[in-house]
Amino acid sequence: MTDGSLEQYDYQLPRDLIAQRPLASRADARLLVVRRATAALDHRHVRDLPDILSGSDCLVSNDTRVVPARLLGHRAATGGHWEGLFLSADRQGLWHVLSKTRGKLRLGEHVTLTNAAGTADVQLRFVQPLPEGGWIVRPESDEESLSLLERVGRVPLPHYIRRGDTGEDRHRYQTVFARHPGAVAAPTAGLHFTEELIARLTARGVSLARVTLHVGLDTFRPVTADTLDAHRMHSEWCRIDQAAVLTVQNARRDGGRIVAVGTTVARVLETAAAGGELVPWTGKTDLFIRPPYEFRAVSALLTNFHLPRTTLLVLVQTFGGDDLIRRAYQEAISQRYRFYSYGDAMLIL
Repeated sequence: MTDGSLEQYDYQLPRDLIAQRPLASRADARLLVVRRATAALDHRHVRDLPDILSGSDCLVSNDTRVVPARLLGHRAATGGHWEGLFLSADRQGLWHVLSKTRGKLRLGEHVTLTNAAGTADVQLRFVQPLPEGGWIVRPESDEESLSLLERVGRVPLPHYIRRGDTGEDRHRYQTVFARHPGAVAAPTAGLHFTEELIARLTARGVSLARVTLHVGLDTFRPVTADTLDAHRMHSEWCRIDQAAVLTVQNARRDGGRIVAVGTTVARVLETAAAGGELVPWTGKTDLFIRPPYEFRAVSALLTNFHLPRTTLLVLVQTFGGDDLIRRAYQEAISQRYRFYSYGDAMLIL
C-alpha cells in the first residue's frame, strides 16, 4: 500500500513489553535479523553482529550527545510546579523550551529551576510564547548553556519510561559514540554498542564511519495528520564530513553493505545522497522517508522497535517492506522482545 494511510503503521503492544530499564550489558539485547531477499526472520543477539556482518561492510553511527534537557522548577509568582524541556539555544543566550504547568504562564514571569539535589538554582524569564506549549526564555545567568544544563538538567527519558531518571541513566541513555552535544533524545540503536563489540567488529574487518544528527523531540511524535502526505516533518541539524564519505565509498567499492545504525543515520546518509552520489553535507534536514522512496545510500538498517504511527516506523517499513516488517513486529511481540528506547533491536538486511 502506498496510499499514505496510517493504518498500516499501527499495532497493539502489551504495556509490559515496554522496556523500563537498560540491560546490565548493552550488547546482550536480542536482535531480530530480517532478511528481505528470503523474508526470513532469525533470532540472535546484538553481540552476534561480528558473525552476521562481513569484513567488507561499513557500519555508520550517529555521534550526537544527549544533553540533560529535562528541567524542573517552580513558578516564582505562585510557587506552582513547573516542568520543561530544553530544545535549543541561540547566540543571544535565549532558550527554546517546551513548558508544562497548571494555569497560564504570563509574559515576563519567572521560574526558578532546581538542580539534581533539589536546591533552588537559576531563574528563567519567559520572553515570548510559541505554538504547542513552546516558549522563548532567558536564563538569568552568564553561564554557558551546556554547562548550565549539566548542573540543573535531568536526563530527558521518554514519556513511556514510567519512572524518574537515576544516576545510571546519565551513562546508559548515551551511546559510546557520543561526541557532539545537541540531542534531546538518544539515537537508540547506538545504545546497544560497547567498546568491546566495536573492537570485535573492526577485527572482523568492518569499517566504521560517523555522522551527526541532533535528535529532536518531533522525531518521536506520532503522525497526527490524516495522511502521510499531509504530515509536516520538523528539521534537525546533521552533518557528514569528507572522511565519512570516503569510508562509505570505499566499502561500497569493495562490495560491502552500508549498515546504518538507526533511522537518524539513514536520514543523514539519504539526505547527503539526494543528488545521486554521497557527498559531504552540513545543514538541516526535513527528509521524510515514506513510500515510494528509493534508498540511494543505505544497504542495511539496525534499528530499535518504534512507536506506532511515527515517522520512524514509516521509514523502517519503507526500507524493509510493509508486509515483512509488520510480520517481524508481530514475531517480536509473540517472542516477548523488549520495545522502544531501552529495548531490543532489529537488523534488516
